[in-house]
Parts: sequence; structure tokens; C-alpha cells
Amino acid sequence: MSRESGAAIVALFGVYDADATIIGELSYWLGARIGIRHCSLCDITHSLFKEKSEWQSCQKLLAQVHGLDFQAFHRNDAPAKVREVSNGSYPIIVSKDASGAYEIFMDNSEISSCGKSAQAFLDEIVSRLN
Repeated sequence: MSRESGAAIVALFGVYDADATIIGELSYWLGARIGIRHCSLCDITHSLFKEKSEWQSCQKLLAQVHGLDFQAFHRNDAPAKVREVSNGSYPIIVSKDASGAYEIFMDNSEISSCGKSAQAFLDEIVSRLN
């Protein structure tokens, strides 16, 4: 995918709608189980207790076939530039291009449209790259 700068995307940063603290993780996990918390990106990448193997395979394909590094973060541990572009809207996927520019790649509604499927998510990412 080319951007306004014309530079190719070299990295994607996914940011979960959860914090990377013990309290944040427990709060999200419990809230998700009783239906008061939801993160569409978490649904795609994680099962009840761990990262989905389907997602791990898709992440490897992004790197090996498309030369794209996909890193996932929580709200409170995402790089400053990613948080700045996200502007408090999570979950979100932010892209970085070869010139170093960052921009929103997928918002929550676009991530949600993939359901809980890592393959549908991968397909959507790849379609946006072409």
C-alpha cells in the first residue's frame, strides 16, 4: 500500500483496548467473560488464555510473504508515535511507511468486520496493501 508520501508500508502496530498491567489484564479478562468489556483485536489474536496459533501463522505470513512486521501493544505500552496517531481510539492498527510516517491503517469498526478470524484479518490487511 502506498501512502500520500508514496512510500511503502514497512510495519503495522496493533493496539489492544486493554492495559498491560496485572490489574489491566485481569480487569479486561473478567470483563470480557461477563460481557462488559470487548476488544475486537483481542478476539482475533487471542483465545481464552493465550495467543491463537492461527494468528501466529498469519503474523508469520505477513513477515515472510509481505515483508511486514506486525507488533501488538496495549494502550499503555504502545510507542509514543503510535499512541499519538491513535488519539485514544482503541483497538486500532497504525501503519509506518518507509519514510517514517505513521497513520491509521484500520480502525475498530474495520477490525470488527473481520469477526474473530485471524485469516479474515490477514486477508483484509493484504487487500489494503495492494
